[in-house]
Amino acid sequence: MSGTGISRRGLLWRGGLLAAGSVGASLAGITAQSAAAAPPKWDPHVADAKRRLGSLREYLDALDALGDLRQINREVDTHLEIGAIARRTTEINGPAVLFNRIKGHRKGFRVLGAPAALSSLPKARYARVALSLGFKPDTHPLAMVEALTRAHDLKPIEPITVHSGPCQQNVLLGKDADLTKIPVPLLHDGDGGPYLNTWGTFVVGTPDGKWVNWSISRAMLVDGKRFAPLVVPFFQHLGVIAAQWAEQGKQAPFALVQGAEPGVPFASAMSLPDGVNEASFLGGYYGKPVELVRCKTVDLRVPATAEIVIEGHIDFEKTVPEGPMGEAPGYMSTHVRQMPTCTVTAITHRDNAILPVVAAGKAVDEDHTAVGVPASAIILNALRKNGIPATNAWMVPESALHVLAVTVPKDWPKRTGISSSRELTKRIAEIICDTRVVIWLSQVMVLDDDLDVTEHRDLMWGFATRTHPVKDQVVIPQRSFNALMVCYGKEEQESYLAPLLAFDSLLPQGPERPRNAAFEDNYPAALRKKILDNWVH
Repeated sequence: MSGTGISRRGLLWRGGLLAAGSVGASLAGITAQSAAAAPPKWDPHVADAKRRLGSLREYLDALDALGDLRQINREVDTHLEIGAIARRTTEINGPAVLFNRIKGHRKGFRVLGAPAALSSLPKARYARVALSLGFKPDTHPLAMVEALTRAHDLKPIEPITVHSGPCQQNVLLGKDADLTKIPVPLLHDGDGGPYLNTWGTFVVGTPDGKWVNWSISRAMLVDGKRFAPLVVPFFQHLGVIAAQWAEQGKQAPFALVQGAEPGVPFASAMSLPDGVNEASFLGGYYGKPVELVRCKTVDLRVPATAEIVIEGHIDFEKTVPEGPMGEAPGYMSTHVRQMPTCTVTAITHRDNAILPVVAAGKAVDEDHTAVGVPASAIILNALRKNGIPATNAWMVPESALHVLAVTVPKDWPKRTGISSSRELTKRIAEIICDTRVVIWLSQVMVLDDDLDVTEHRDLMWGFATRTHPVKDQVVIPQRSFNALMVCYGKEEQESYLAPLLAFDSLLPQGPERPRNAAFEDNYPAALRKKILDNWVH
C-alpha cells in the first residue's frame, strides 16, 4: 500500500483468500463447520498455532491483500462526513475505509472506519473477526466461538514489559498533549459532541495493583485536555475500578489505547470475570505473551504497537454532561448524563498514527461482532460448566445482540437428566442470567442442533415452525440489562432491571418427533454424493 506505512510483507494469496500459513493461519483442529456438527477437536498444546497479528498495521495488510480495505485520499471532514462514510460502508458490507487526509488536521493522523464490521467478501463475511482472532478469513463464526469457549480453560500467560515500542515514537507532554490535534469525528447527527473513543481500550488498575482491566467504553471529547467516558460503577469494570480510587479520595490513573493489535478490542469487549486480566487471557489464547510498554505519566502498561495512547486521571468530583449518541441497538440515545472527567497528562503516538472509529447504528457493526462472538463463548462455557450439553451459542448480530440462539443435541434428556423441554429452557435461561453478558439480551431461543443458527433461513425456519406461540414461552421476571435497549420502558432503564423471554423451540422427543425433509437429512448419503458430484453443486 503506497504511502501508508503499511506493507504486504509475508502475505500469500490463493483462491481469493489468504493461504494457510499466512496472516489467516487457522488454529489447528478448528475448522469451518455447521452447528449440526460435533464440537471441533481441540488440542491445547497447539493453541499458539493461531497466527497473531501483532499490530493494527499488520491487520490492515491482511485486509488490503483480501481486497477488504479502501483508502480515501481526498480530504474528508470530521463533522459528520467520516461518520456517514463509515456507517454507509458498514450497512452495505463494504470494505473498511482508511481516511488519509483530514480537513483541519496536519498530516500525521489518519482515521480508520469500520475496523471489524462484516467484510465485503461474500464467502467470508466474518473475515475481519477471524483475522483479529488469528483464524483464516473464511473460518465459520461458530468455530471461533468454540475456540474462545475452550480458551477459558487455558492457562493465562502474563504479559511482558519491553523497553520501548512504536506507540511512543512521539511523546506529547504538558501543553503539547492536546486532544484537538487528533481528528476526533462527530459521528452522528445528534451526538452530544465528537467521540474520542468508540473502539479503543481503557486500561485501569485497582489501587492495590492486583487487577488490571481492559475494557471499551464510549468517551466524548470536551476540550483539548478533557473528555467524558460513559462510566457505570456497579457492573462496568471501568466504573468499578474507578470507584475504588474515588472511595480513597484519589483520581484513578488511566490509559486509553487506540489502534492496538486487532485481538485487543475483542479481549476488551469479552466481559471476563472480576479480577481476570484481559492481557493474560489474550496471552493464554495465543500461547505467547502480549508485549507492553510503560506509560510516561501514569503507572500502567499498554500494548507496545498501539497507534495512539492517551494518559491521565479520572476525576469523579468534576463531572460534565455526556451524550446523547447513536448506539449499539441502532438508535440515537436520548440520555444526557453527568459523567466523571478524564484529564489528560500525556499523548503518545506512532508516526502517521491511525484512530479507529465505529459509527454505531443498525446492525451489524463492531458493537455486535466484538461483543457478540466473545459473549457467545462466555455463555457457551457457562452452560457446559453447569451441565448443559450445548453444542453452540450464538448472539445473533442482526438482532443487535438482543436475541441469543442456543442449540442442544437430540439426546439432551439422557445427558441432562431433565425430561421436560420447558424445564430445560428455563434452566438455560437461568444460567444465562447469572452471566455478565445477559445485559445485552432480551430473548433466548433454545433449538435442536440440526440447525446452523448463523444462517437466517435455518434460524427463522427452526424458530417459526417449532415454537408454540403461547405454550413455549418462559419468562424470567427480572435480571440486569443494558439501559440503552429501547424495547424496555423508562422505569426499567432507570433500575437496570427487566424481564428476559426464553422460547422452548425444541422438537418433541420419541415418535412424535417430525422427520426433517431437507436434502441433507432426508436422502441416503450415496444418493446425495451422486447428485453433488454429477448434477447440482
